[in-house]
Amino acid sequence: MNDTPPMTPPRRPVRWLLPLAGVVVLGAGGYAGWYVWQQQQEEQHAQAQTTAVQLQGLQATLEALRRDQRATSQRLQDAASTNRVLRDEMLGLSQRSALLEENLAKLADSANQGRQAVQRDEAELLLTQAAQRLNYADDVDGARRLYAQAATALADLPDSNGLNLRQALVQEREALDALGAGPRVQSLQRLDALAKALQGLPSQVAGATGSGTAGKPWWQATLAPFVDITPSRQNGPLTAAERRSADDALQLELTLARAAIERGDRTGRDTALDRVAHWAQRRWPDSPALRAQRAELKALRELPLQASDAVLGSTLQQLRTQTDRR
Repeated sequence: MNDTPPMTPPRRPVRWLLPLAGVVVLGAGGYAGWYVWQQQQEEQHAQAQTTAVQLQGLQATLEALRRDQRATSQRLQDAASTNRVLRDEMLGLSQRSALLEENLAKLADSANQGRQAVQRDEAELLLTQAAQRLNYADDVDGARRLYAQAATALADLPDSNGLNLRQALVQEREALDALGAGPRVQSLQRLDALAKALQGLPSQVAGATGSGTAGKPWWQATLAPFVDITPSRQNGPLTAAERRSADDALQLELTLARAAIERGDRTGRDTALDRVAHWAQRRWPDSPALRAQRAELKALRELPLQASDAVLGSTLQQLRTQTDRR
């Protein structure tokens, strides 16, 4: 028995399948490649468009930046020009400020000197008025007020010029305070007191008895119990009309004496007081009270009518001396 298998005839290879498969593969690969290429083209186109848009935006931004740069550059140039102008102006302002400060210093110095000159003139005027009040009107209170105003005017003067003036003014005010109400006011007060005292004098004096007749002549002592003899050349008996006339004349002379004292007329005062003494002796009989008032009349004639203190007027003299030296 034959164990060998039977022989099968060999198959013929299908030759056309391989080229077909290759065409299919190539077609599929070509399509896939074309599709990929198409996709890439689309992506590249979209990217190109995006890039173009971005580039356009960048160009616009760049152009804007350039415009900003040019504007900034122009502003910087303008700022530099402005700074140069401002520096020049600041330099000019500094120079003008220095000139103004110098002028202001000169003006302040001139104003200070002018103010001091005005204060000195004011003090001189006040002291002159005070001296006139003392010399012509004996107005001590008014002079004190004027001296106080002069002290205020001299208070701001520098010590180089004002110290001596203020010290002299202090001494002068102390001397003025020592005058009290003033010599004329004191004289008027004493004259008023004298006038009141004269009105209180007795019109008649009782005749002395006993020892009073011892000093009289024998014929007068003999007739004394019967007749009181009074010399007519001194103060004889006056009638009522004569007493009224004497009183009127006495009041007139007292008024004239007051007026003379008020105007500082020593001659007029002494003349009026002499006539007052005459009419007093004529009006009232001799008595100790009358003699006391006659002594007061004599004392009144010795009183000064103006302040004679050497200190008064010294400040005005120093002030005028300093003014003349200028």
